[in-house]
Amino acid sequence: QVQLVESGGGLVQAGGSLRLSCAASGRTFSSYAMAWFRQGPGKEREFVSAISRSGDVTYYQGSVKGRFTISRDNAKNTVYLQMNALKPEDTAVYYCAGRYTPYSGAYYYTRTQYVYWGQGTQVTVSS
Repeated sequence: QVQLVESGGGLVQAGGSLRLSCAASGRTFSSYAMAWFRQGPGKEREFVSAISRSGDVTYYQGSVKGRFTISRDNAKNTVYLQMNALKPEDTAVYYCAGRYTPYSGAYYYTRTQYVYWGQGTQVTVSS
């Protein structure tokens, strides 16, 4: 079992920045592909960004590309999401997700491909 705990959410003005963190339990974090999803008010949970277990490969949803950066530190069992130039439409609960993969360069971008989920952290961007 892997437990994921997000932190770093909060209230920020449009144009501001936040960095989310997701700390994972267990000794096999480096074998897990990771991702961030978000769910805005009245919306479906949507993919934001993914990273391979090696950290060498990343993938972004179009609306956040160039503004958000996903990264990971396998020594600290943590994945990050640096969010810059935030917009009111980025307001959502942000979830960390993970799954085992035997492929170092693999990433996944659909909800059903992930097994482990955090509890979420609220990000609110005011205009």
